[in-house]
Amino acid sequence: MLQDVEKVGDKHEVVEVKDGFGRNYLLPRGLAIIGNKSNMGRLNEMVRRENAQEQKKLDVYREVAKKLQGKTLRVGAKSGTSGRIFGSITQLQIRNLLQEQFGVDVERRKIVLPEEAKELGTYQFTMRLHPDVVQEMDMEIVQE
Repeated sequence: MLQDVEKVGDKHEVVEVKDGFGRNYLLPRGLAIIGNKSNMGRLNEMVRRENAQEQKKLDVYREVAKKLQGKTLRVGAKSGTSGRIFGSITQLQIRNLLQEQFGVDVERRKIVLPEEAKELGTYQFTMRLHPDVVQEMDMEIVQE
């Protein structure tokens, strides 16, 4: 796999798919390559190069995690009289609020929100910045 494909596999993972799906969807879109000997060599080189780049980013991720440690993100949401919020809290909303409140830029796909965040209150969400850097943070949903 050259890119993450939901319900198929992650980037750089070797997966087996049906012939038609691979030939008609994955290959033409550049999402995957055929797992022959020469392509496996290319894949290993790509993995090595990207791991070197990720290692450089690791220090940045650790700094971000250290900056956010022990902090609480305030999220404004409209809610009814019972305290149940209208709509839901999204990853993009959390990303924008992290940028506004703490000056930290986190990719939205690295933010994992709790399923139960449907009412006003305090919840915990996770940021999977890197396989070695996973930061938990409190989020307080308040009346907007």
